[in-house]
Amino acid sequence: MDFSDILSQWYAINKRDLPWRSTVNPYYIWLSEIILQQTRVNQGLPYYLKFIDAFPAVADLANADEDLVLKLWQGLGYYSRARNLQFSAKLILSEFGGNFPDNHADILKLKGVGSYTAAAISSFSFGLPFAVLDGNVIRVLSRVFGIQTPFDTTAGKKQFQKLAQELLDKKNPAEYNQAIMEFGALQCVPKSPKCNDCPIVNDCIAFNTNTVSLLPVKSKKLKVKNRFLHFLVVNKNNEVLIGKRNSGIWQGLYEFPFLEFDENLNEKSVLKSPLWINFFKDSVKQISSISEEYIHKLSHQKIHAKFWEIDVNSFRSSDFKIVKCNELQKYPVSSLIEKYLNSRIND
Repeated sequence: MDFSDILSQWYAINKRDLPWRSTVNPYYIWLSEIILQQTRVNQGLPYYLKFIDAFPAVADLANADEDLVLKLWQGLGYYSRARNLQFSAKLILSEFGGNFPDNHADILKLKGVGSYTAAAISSFSFGLPFAVLDGNVIRVLSRVFGIQTPFDTTAGKKQFQKLAQELLDKKNPAEYNQAIMEFGALQCVPKSPKCNDCPIVNDCIAFNTNTVSLLPVKSKKLKVKNRFLHFLVVNKNNEVLIGKRNSGIWQGLYEFPFLEFDENLNEKSVLKSPLWINFFKDSVKQISSISEEYIHKLSHQKIHAKFWEIDVNSFRSSDFKIVKCNELQKYPVSSLIEKYLNSRIND
């Protein structure tokens, strides 16, 4: 029995019942794949259901208000995924007449769609013979075939993609791709894989050379930057200032004005800083509270944040809008801001 047959038999017994597996609708499959990028299935599933309920067709997503799209996405992180979804939905309307592209080359033209996602949509929706290569697949291939090449190098990417394509069941690419990804997600997991109950264990080079914990190999270690932010919750008569970001990881989301420093300053140093003085100028103000430090970890940065609640007699900033405090929950915000807002409600 060959590799693909073993995986298919395992998949038939062990696969999870997930809604995007019961459809070949490319729009729904595209939504699921974008949502599941860098997101676990149990976290992404309710978002998928919310999105297909709010936007049952490509045109609905294309014509939706961006704030609504981002609000529904709130909590998933990596918000560029949501913005790219809507951008591509508009492209499908304008370039493809509202019909989802049905070939690999055109699918790749969609913003936010890389080689993995294009292969997934191509095979799941249209039965096209393109092998998927995500983290789960890389882990399975590296262990079973003992691949020592770092997967995040040019040589590694080529090697893994070539092997994945060679192993692909060309007659049933959809099932094979689903099977190998599911195998990596449930059986050949990153830590404590289920080797004692593995149908491939006898042929697994990593298991037979005691190198399971060493594979796959990654060459690059991500450097994490520390950022120190002081959010200013500027309040007047239960109204506050918020602004919509036009760049960065939180583009399109709303947040309070903030001051950023290169180091973790104490409160007295913040009050004496040119940034603080320039922001408030001659405003009459009263600091009512300063929050504890919130630690917010992202893939490439660690944010140290404090929230200053400040009462003022007037608003002067033209860069922010004024909203009622009890309406803040309507706006799409980052998980960091959401955590702070929830703490205010619970106090």
